[in-house]
Amino acid sequence: MRFPSPLRLALAILLIAAGSIAGAWIFQLLGYPPCELCLKERIPYYAGIALAALAIFLSVSGRESLLPAAFWGLALIFAAGAALGAYHSGVEWGFWPGPTDCTGRLDHAGSVNAFLKQLETVKVVRCDAVSLRVFGLSLAVWNAVISTGLTVLALIGAWRSSAPRK
Repeated sequence: MRFPSPLRLALAILLIAAGSIAGAWIFQLLGYPPCELCLKERIPYYAGIALAALAIFLSVSGRESLLPAAFWGLALIFAAGAALGAYHSGVEWGFWPGPTDCTGRLDHAGSVNAFLKQLETVKVVRCDAVSLRVFGLSLAVWNAVISTGLTVLALIGAWRSSAPRK
């Protein structure tokens, strides 16, 4: 089996990560606001996009000795993203509780005026409620799947970039 070059792997990681973030922004613009966990799940993508761009630069500029470190960094970043996605999926499925700032029971107001005041000041997007499913899966599940795939690509890149040159 012939694997793509480190340059192509870094480019694939960059394009998939950028496309995933673009998709998240598009869903947000279409009226699906992200919850607190969703926003945290985007952080590995931002870091991964920057590091994948660096890996591309290292590859095209002939500084290939640093490529294994870049790919190992990408693998760690996207493995963390996959773990966040899996955690968020478990919160959605009710396997474990999520963060208290976006899950759990809502407090009851003591009066109508207190309730109206809460409505004016608090806008919570719940982490344990799925607001959108794509092909039957929540965006948290999709994040876990995509991040796992990106982790695998980064591991292949680490292996390919550290292999002896023929």
